[in-house]
Amino acid sequence: MQHPALRDFIDRHQRLFVLTGAGCSTNSGIPDYRDSDGNWKRTRPVTIQAFLGEAATRQRYWARSMVGWRRFGRAMPNGAHRALAKLEQQDRCELLLTQNVDRLHQAAGSQRVIDLHGRLDVVRCLGCGATMPREQFQGELARLNPAWLAHDAADAPDGDADLEQDFSSFVVPACEACGGMLKPDVVFFGENVPRDTVDSAQAHLEQADALLVVGSSLMVYSGFRFVRMAEQRGLPIAAVNLGRTRADDLLTLKVEDSCETALAFLL
Repeated sequence: MQHPALRDFIDRHQRLFVLTGAGCSTNSGIPDYRDSDGNWKRTRPVTIQAFLGEAATRQRYWARSMVGWRRFGRAMPNGAHRALAKLEQQDRCELLLTQNVDRLHQAAGSQRVIDLHGRLDVVRCLGCGATMPREQFQGELARLNPAWLAHDAADAPDGDADLEQDFSSFVVPACEACGGMLKPDVVFFGENVPRDTVDSAQAHLEQADALLVVGSSLMVYSGFRFVRMAEQRGLPIAAVNLGRTRADDLLTLKVEDSCETALAFLL
């Protein structure tokens, strides 16, 4: 389906600040969190407080992640990611700020990207700060929990899997360097986005001449705040999203279509 108003919006602005969400990656096989009304489709993701506070929560998280990573780690960019990379190649993208943790924008060729909520392909020690690739950690999880390799479950958002059983036997490795707690290098629910990440994105927003939201309901404040900032600066705001967004009353243009279809003209 053609969207001439969207094409016109993109053509008229030379320095687009692009904000993307889960809807950008659903066609790559990564489920999103919310329905068309912006409500949760499933139980809420683990919070940082639960992850830090309870060993049982960490066992459940990493067991489900071990099952989910096998497909998440192999996900490939779709046409929406490639279209936005093309926008940058044309020097029309001031910044791509993504709420996704899948690194598919980078895989598609985008370079001016800030990962607002971090990246799932890195594991970080909360004790000494050491990092390791998630793929390497997957090998360690498999070595310690070989029986769990037989499990399969439906994919859930952000590399999770819909697995429900007794997780008490699952072994979660500690940091090899210091024995500290390991966590994916992402911002969990209930955790703050690092201040320098917000400041860096805001500096780019001040150079932009319009904001384009792609595949986000903006229900999480960490993303919605940039729409509020854009509105305060008087920037035109367009959104491509299937269903309601938190910013519907602030939008100059709204396109209800899949991200891949709506942006296909860029390719």
